[in-house]
Amino acid sequence: MIDRPKPCPQNSVTEWTDGSAAPSVQLLQSVPEESLWLANNLSPHTRRAYRRDVAHFVGFLGIGSAQELRGVGRAAVLAWRNNMMHAGTKPRTLRRRLSALASLFKHLVAQRVADVNPVREISRPRVNRRQGTTRAFSTKEARRILDAPDTTTLHGLRDRAILSVGLQAGPRRAEIASLVVKDFHTNAGYKSLHFIRKGNEDHSLALNPQTVQRIEDYLTAAGHRHDLDGPLFRPIRRNQFQADPRRHLHPEAVDRILRKYVALLGLDTGYSAHSMRATFITTALDNGANLEDVQRDVGHADPNTTKLYDRRGHNPERSASFFATY
Repeated sequence: MIDRPKPCPQNSVTEWTDGSAAPSVQLLQSVPEESLWLANNLSPHTRRAYRRDVAHFVGFLGIGSAQELRGVGRAAVLAWRNNMMHAGTKPRTLRRRLSALASLFKHLVAQRVADVNPVREISRPRVNRRQGTTRAFSTKEARRILDAPDTTTLHGLRDRAILSVGLQAGPRRAEIASLVVKDFHTNAGYKSLHFIRKGNEDHSLALNPQTVQRIEDYLTAAGHRHDLDGPLFRPIRRNQFQADPRRHLHPEAVDRILRKYVALLGLDTGYSAHSMRATFITTALDNGANLEDVQRDVGHADPNTTKLYDRRGHNPERSASFFATY
């Protein structure tokens, strides 16, 4: 059901069940199609993003019911788009919001509860599809980051292992945080990590020997190697261990760990955990890895997504700007 978004527009579109209990057939029959559309997305991140984006549209128009939403036309979507453009919304954000709304109406039309998709013929701003916007580290910077943690401490050993997984395997920060000890395993004779990728896809990735050694060093010092179902990377603060010694790191902690060493080394700001993923893809391609292999190992459904990180044609030293000397 669509609620009027006051005061929390992010809750305008709600999930119809959290999976904690089996709903009755009668309850399922009353679930609105808007909620079914949202629940059909396997990724919690995608559901949150779609909910926020549709809620933004609902909040802008003051929509108060599902029937009112299903009856909007192109003029309403154009007004929303133009308002965002006037407010200076970034082109990628604008495209993402329009795509979320288009996905919802595509579902509603397919289920015959809406007559048309009013987003279908709405022009969207152009974005650079040949290069991603995530900043990557140079090879020298990545090496300095990996050497920065103090390996005489458990904290440093853990951080180095996390940074090595990020820079030499390329998972998303949530995938790093959700790892358990048994995910570090041997597969076909190679030490590997088992990831649950976006969309609940299983993938086992053979690891660089450097990463293997760094994880081994951390597990030896941490002492939880045999807690197979417990978190691989854990908080280290004493009070957190006393509260719950088997607590997973929050995904945002992976961001904080990277930024800590970026700041320590005096590198530029603006980097995030996703920069490790971008660096992994860029470096692997630079060093001769096959595009399809990199696509598979990072869990991209579309090779064009992987190509966004391909910086092999990016040569700053050949910038035309250098030839415009006055």
